[in-house]
Amino acid sequence: MSVFESLNDTSSQAVDKGEAFLKKSHEYYKLKIFQQLTSSLSLMLKALLIGGLMLIGLVFLAISSAIAIGNNLDSFALGFVIVGALFFIISLIIYLLRKQINNTVIRTISKSFFD
Repeated sequence: MSVFESLNDTSSQAVDKGEAFLKKSHEYYKLKIFQQLTSSLSLMLKALLIGGLMLIGLVFLAISSAIAIGNNLDSFALGFVIVGALFFIISLIIYLLRKQINNTVIRTISKSFFD
């Protein structure tokens, strides 16, 4: 066997190994993208369903709280104003804590994305 034949065999084996590596890498990344996509869609669907039901519950709680406060103060309008002010205060607190909320969300999602 000459040196040229040996080089030819070695180079063809290297090409075969490289092609196999590329094929396996392509399959891996397809599976990884599928996994990330399905987990993201599942998370969004759960958030929409749970968030929607919680929003409906919050609306009923807010209305019933406003009516109860209005009954105690003999003024339904004042009850609704108090509940509305409470929502504004909660919104302000969430607005002030938005950076911590962003950091928590990024940390949580990055664990599942880069895992």
